[in-house]
Amino acid sequence: MATNPTDVLVLMDETAFTGCVLLSRTVEAIEGERYDKKRRRRNDRIITVEKDAPSFASIKSIADLGKEFANEPEEFFTNYHRMCGKNKVLRLTGPERARQLIRSTMIW
Repeated sequence: MATNPTDVLVLMDETAFTGCVLLSRTVEAIEGERYDKKRRRRNDRIITVEKDAPSFASIKSIADLGKEFANEPEEFFTNYHRMCGKNKVLRLTGPERARQLIRSTMIW
């Protein structure tokens, strides 16, 4: 069974490097699609906060970040998709739906 990779944006206080393992709390999903050679594929983005980051300790959903900051990831991916021309943002969803999307991409 083929699955699509899951992209995760982790909001955190410290810098990290590619490939490091972080414990994080899921706060939102940006559900999307991309089009490759006449095929439509899911292209979801998961937004999380680092579990032990003091600045994000009280964040349980994207709304907890404040309206202006909460809009930034959606705007970024919407603009990115518009420039690529092959991607589309479908909807924003909360943490429970984001966790469902993560589970659906896991290989058991």
